[in-house]
Amino acid sequence: MSTINQSGWRPQMNAVEGEAVATFTGNRALMLEEALIFEIGSLDTTGVDFAEAPQATSRLGGLERHRDIGLPGLSEPEAVRHYTRLSRQNYGIDLGFFPLGSCTMKHNPRLNERMARLPGFADIHPLQPIDTVQGALEVIDQLAHWLVTLTGMKAVAMSPKAGAHGELCGILAIKAALEARGEDRRVVLVPESAHGTNPATAAFAGFTVEDIPATPDGRVDVAALTARLGPDVAGVMITNPNTCGLFERDLKTISDAVHAAGGYVYCDGANFNAIVGKVRPGDLGVDAMHINLHKTFSTPHGGGGPGSGPVVLSEALAPFAPLPFVEQQDGRFVLVEEETAGEHHGSSFGRMVSFHGQMGMFTRALTYILSHGADGLKQVAEDAVLNANYVLRSMEDVLDAPFANSGPCMHEAIFSDRGLAEGFSTLDIAKGLIDEGFHPMTVYFPLVVHGAMLVEPTETESKAALDQFIGAFRSVAQRAKAGDAALKSAPHFAPRRRLDETQAARKPVLVWKEPAQAEAAE
Repeated sequence: MSTINQSGWRPQMNAVEGEAVATFTGNRALMLEEALIFEIGSLDTTGVDFAEAPQATSRLGGLERHRDIGLPGLSEPEAVRHYTRLSRQNYGIDLGFFPLGSCTMKHNPRLNERMARLPGFADIHPLQPIDTVQGALEVIDQLAHWLVTLTGMKAVAMSPKAGAHGELCGILAIKAALEARGEDRRVVLVPESAHGTNPATAAFAGFTVEDIPATPDGRVDVAALTARLGPDVAGVMITNPNTCGLFERDLKTISDAVHAAGGYVYCDGANFNAIVGKVRPGDLGVDAMHINLHKTFSTPHGGGGPGSGPVVLSEALAPFAPLPFVEQQDGRFVLVEEETAGEHHGSSFGRMVSFHGQMGMFTRALTYILSHGADGLKQVAEDAVLNANYVLRSMEDVLDAPFANSGPCMHEAIFSDRGLAEGFSTLDIAKGLIDEGFHPMTVYFPLVVHGAMLVEPTETESKAALDQFIGAFRSVAQRAKAGDAALKSAPHFAPRRRLDETQAARKPVLVWKEPAQAEAAE
């Protein structure tokens, strides 16, 4: 007998020569099993024929490679088929609904992509002379203008590369402002309903983090927060709308109290998609807020980058914005750097990146803003909130919705595992959704809800798409409540079955090693 190994290959006897050979047996109809690239090509072959390299004097100073590089040689068809088959095992927003809560996985309009690929944007280089990139700098300046306008703030730092990077920018601006005042405040207050990166960022910047509890309706406990304010508090990091999917309606009251105590207010703007065009954070007393361009303004999300997380700043923090930034001088655009900052920008806390930012993200975001207009951006928020409430009200009779009575939710609906059959969990529902053809929602976050399931439909999903998802979600939830044993081993129709989550996290296999020579069983 022979056995199938983890890669899907089964050693079999060659009927002619009596040797053990690897035969591919993992395909299911047109869902093709894919071996590792090392198992397709061998290390001693190449897919391309090269002429013998001429002898030349080495300029590597003794750093020459003396061993094979250890990569398999594949022909072009083998390489193309390998990566195409892998792509079919992935799930993305272009395939279907992506309900990740607090991530705003919306459709990326192809118009944005076309604009980002225009000559002058796609082939721009950060070391080009300023006179050759005036159009690109104008795009950055226009986007900055609209971000400031939409948020009601004074200035914006465009260079941060992502949300957490933007958080750090805002916190460093607060730190610089406190130092300019000669104050050594070391405590940052973070509500339970804030994003998890908020306390991490504050701690990374050298602050001590203290939690602020939430009320039963899922919002910040204002009394607890104001009671903790004092001369040691640098500020508060608050997420609005928060990770319970609710608008912090007392934010102006909180901001006034924090300012009166000498602190600053940082707002996590990851969920700005729910209020863009409807609410200006600056009017609520916010001093700094990062904006994830991939969430609110539809630039690509994930894959390790490129990201972009501009930070809008209040009048109090604007002087401390990082370098470099675009400024218009005498009818032309310039990049203000350390050597040109002068006294006018002498309070900047420094710089966070080598160059200004990510041109492709800027171009896509500005295209999105201009194509929507003021009324369109307002409708983005309205439709996102409408879709989230549709999901909430369509599911609350089959799943526990802990904040269903806290008023309308904003961009996302949250459910818990309360009421499931004994031994069944949120993970079982998530895995069951994969069999229904949907990427699972965000699970076990936020931590204030046990077994949380966080669903964010965004504004780009139609009612028909939502109805299809809700039907599948309801079906899987009812199976979990009824104790359907088959759900414990889901997914059954995915390229891979359910992993041991603990072992996969603690003992991941990250390096390929050549397996021992296969031997046929007697």
